[in-house]
Amino acid sequence: MAPTLLNIHHGFNFRDLGGYTNQDGQRIKSHRLIRSGKLDLLSDRDVQFLTDYGVKYDVDFRSPDEQKEAPDRVPVGASYHFLPVFPVDETKVTKTWEEEQREFAKDARGGYKNMIRTYAEMVLLPDAQKSYRQFFDLLLSNDGDKSSLLFHCSAGKDRTGMGAVYLLSALDVDPQIIRSDYITTNEFIQYPLHQQLDAIRANGGNQNTQQSIRDLWTVKEDYLDSALSTISAHYGSMHRYLEQALQLSANQVADLKQLYLAE
Repeated sequence: MAPTLLNIHHGFNFRDLGGYTNQDGQRIKSHRLIRSGKLDLLSDRDVQFLTDYGVKYDVDFRSPDEQKEAPDRVPVGASYHFLPVFPVDETKVTKTWEEEQREFAKDARGGYKNMIRTYAEMVLLPDAQKSYRQFFDLLLSNDGDKSSLLFHCSAGKDRTGMGAVYLLSALDVDPQIIRSDYITTNEFIQYPLHQQLDAIRANGGNQNTQQSIRDLWTVKEDYLDSALSTISAHYGSMHRYLEQALQLSANQVADLKQLYLAE
């Protein structure tokens, strides 16, 4: 099924996970789980839309620098939770722009290789595991029937993408649906992607640099596979990763299903 894209005018990649079915035929409830890009661009109208939609939790996976540079516009009545997956934004390389440009100019696969590495790190880094564990704590506390939990990073594709992978896996959604939801992000980030590419061209970035920026700003199955293969190599399965790395108990999984699934 196609994801439900929310009617946000000054933001991107806002979508309700409601409607996906799990392997037992249960359906994720609407108005309960929202994944998105950053919230700093929201207009007053957009903030009101999310307030009326029922957003009660705003979970921010960005780094401290990202948060400081572009603070969220939090929906009225929602609680804000800052859970940085990385201390810096590792979905972009952490060197200066001059260093990045020199390296990307030489290697069109620089951005791609950075993302492959980042996804493996996202699985194993203790700070990332701690943030995703706290994410599940908030999910478990969201017991209002029409209460929405929104989780996001900057583009809503990598740190948010893995949050969705973990959540949908815990709800026993079919792996192919999970993969499709992950890849669907590419449909909803074309405008900011082209903004980035236009800026790179205006600054004289060559074709290699442009390709690296494109790879940083899109999702690929290879990126997800980097995370999943790391999970398999270190934990054996997603189930064991959720149980051992994120310390999600069987009772908590049952509670999540009770909270977010309908027959």
